[in-house]
Amino acid sequence: MIYFFTCNFSWKEVFILRVNINFLTRTALFLALTLALQGFRLPPFLTGPSVNFLLALATLWVGIASGVIIGLLTPWAALLLGILPAPLAPGIPFIMIGNAFYTFFIGFLYHYIPTRAGQIAGVAAGATAKFIIIAGAASYILTLPSPLTGVLLLPQFYNALIGGLLAVVFISVSEPLKLKGPA
Repeated sequence: MIYFFTCNFSWKEVFILRVNINFLTRTALFLALTLALQGFRLPPFLTGPSVNFLLALATLWVGIASGVIIGLLTPWAALLLGILPAPLAPGIPFIMIGNAFYTFFIGFLYHYIPTRAGQIAGVAAGATAKFIIIAGAASYILTLPSPLTGVLLLPQFYNALIGGLLAVVFISVSEPLKLKGPA
């Protein structure tokens, strides 16, 4: 029996496939960078802003979905690598939700205010939303010892704010060098 296969791809389908491959490749690259950074086991005051820097950069260069995907995976990597103490494992869903809101606000506000001010507003709103979600969960939902609760409070806000602002600065420096993401 002989089968005849036809290839009836339209240019639109080829473009969509290319865009999807670009999205997957860039998201995988940012995820790999983030996981490698976590693997170095740097002190928390370096790891936190660095991870948030890569979340913000992935969001601004690749898209909101990219930042959300990476933000959902990084808390699990932190737990598996020992960066996040095991007693904080019940807080992982709230960290994931906080990361999702962080990246959503950065991308959403930059989309509707496509200026440096939009990026900064997105970082500020995202860091605040992330802080409210994680701190609210740590204070009212989770039953954690007092020292561990402190890890989920203001440090999360500062890490998100510093990492996001570093991403905004990095993008403003890279624009003249043509290192930006997709057009």
